[in-house]
Amino acid sequence: MKDIDRALADISDMRSQLAAGTMFRGFGPAVMAVSGGLAALAAMAQSFWPAMLAADHTAYAVTWLVTAALAACLISAEVYARSHRHHGGLADAIVLNAFEQFLPAGFAGLVTTFVIWEFAPDALWMLPGLWLVFLALGIFAGARSLPRAVRWIGGWYFVSGFTVLMLASSAPALSPWLMGVPVTLGQLALAGVLHFAYGEFHADSK
Repeated sequence: MKDIDRALADISDMRSQLAAGTMFRGFGPAVMAVSGGLAALAAMAQSFWPAMLAADHTAYAVTWLVTAALAACLISAEVYARSHRHHGGLADAIVLNAFEQFLPAGFAGLVTTFVIWEFAPDALWMLPGLWLVFLALGIFAGARSLPRAVRWIGGWYFVSGFTVLMLASSAPALSPWLMGVPVTLGQLALAGVLHFAYGEFHADSK
């Protein structure tokens, strides 16, 4: 019985090692481009209806949280479908490995958002810049399982995050484009990187 348990443990370890050394192909270029389009639409919506979507820092943050949640749902559905199509029997292990890489930055972003929202609402203006920095950290954390050029996208978000923090600190109101421009350009660039790395653009490509 111990031999069987040891063999199963060895197989699990080998699967984990294979997953860690395999390029993650779950992120589809098309969906990344769509997420950039969502960011552009959110920024335009805030520009057209500022009284509703950007009247204060809370309305501004809610708009972008809803946009991020929608993008996350689309990307998650894509990840599930593509991973099983491209990685076969290793799909679950590879997705878990990718999830573990992105989890710390994502969790830190959620907790930071909650803490500022609940205990320091006067600091809500910092959220756009902080979100971009956490996104950069998530990309850097997962870069070893993604095309090398993805690091440039992480660098873009990192620089953009601190630039947005500096601009927002002296602005009476948050501009929709403080989030719209960095995220739209970053996601479109990420779509391009994945397109050339994978040799595809459509989510249903072979």
